[in-house]
Amino acid sequence: MKIEELVQDKLRYAFHDESIVFDKSRFTGGLTNYNYIMNIKGIEYVIRQPGGMTEQIIDRKIERVNNHIASEFGVNSDCIYFDEYSGIKISTYIQNSQTMAHANPGSAKNLESVSNIMKKIHSSPKHFLNRFDWQMELSKYELIIQQLHGGFFFDYTPLKDQLVTFVQKNIENTSLAPCHNDTVPENFIIDDTGRTYLIDWEYSGMNDPCWDVAAYILESKLSAEAIHHLIQDYFSYPLTPMEESKIKCFMMAQDLLWTAWALIRHYNGDDFLEYCCIRYERFRKNIKLMTKSPHCSIASMVKS
Repeated sequence: MKIEELVQDKLRYAFHDESIVFDKSRFTGGLTNYNYIMNIKGIEYVIRQPGGMTEQIIDRKIERVNNHIASEFGVNSDCIYFDEYSGIKISTYIQNSQTMAHANPGSAKNLESVSNIMKKIHSSPKHFLNRFDWQMELSKYELIIQQLHGGFFFDYTPLKDQLVTFVQKNIENTSLAPCHNDTVPENFIIDDTGRTYLIDWEYSGMNDPCWDVAAYILESKLSAEAIHHLIQDYFSYPLTPMEESKIKCFMMAQDLLWTAWALIRHYNGDDFLEYCCIRYERFRKNIKLMTKSPHCSIASMVKS
């Protein structure tokens, strides 16, 4: 059965209506998955069609639990149906909304909204049952690439080893808190009242909170001024050397991890090669930069 047919079956099951036809005309974006808006019985919903290889990349059973916990945090969109076997999800569409990516991710107001959501999540006494460990995730992705008979960049292994050694030397300890782990500006949604949501919890798990801060900086390509504003608002004090080191290390780790993720999609036949190359080139640049000048600015690492 094709994935589109499966989505249609799940729609009919969820809404108890055999006449529903899966309509893909209103595509609303996505990298890991493909999301579509559908009007069903007068209400608009976001229908998630899982992307290629996601059944191997993501544990949907864990995501289902964490998605529910995220709703308890009060920051998630309303999920009305979640199939943990296929990864198909149906959520209520947030009306008159826009992503943070379209609403200027570096504005002072939006940085404060992002900071407030991250602080709310990271300080929650309700914990996820799983841990997100980037090195374990990377090993999993590498194995999938090998199973697809794919290759790596010529200097991938020595540069990866260099990063792992650098992280071991420069991060003395990590703290664990509930983290989203994919805080791209596209996952922050602002409605017409100014309320901000954080959606798509498939990579969530216990991790060091600096991972989420680093990801938003990197994925939003924040300026030096915006980085300063976010850090000031989130930490409420100047960064300690250890926190700065974590953010820098995690930025490099994220580029390497999502490079491997993109290679999986590429070898599966999806158009992710350019995305992959951009991320890897920045990783290559930054690991060399940090090795020579470990006190370089965070802002200098954002640039591709």
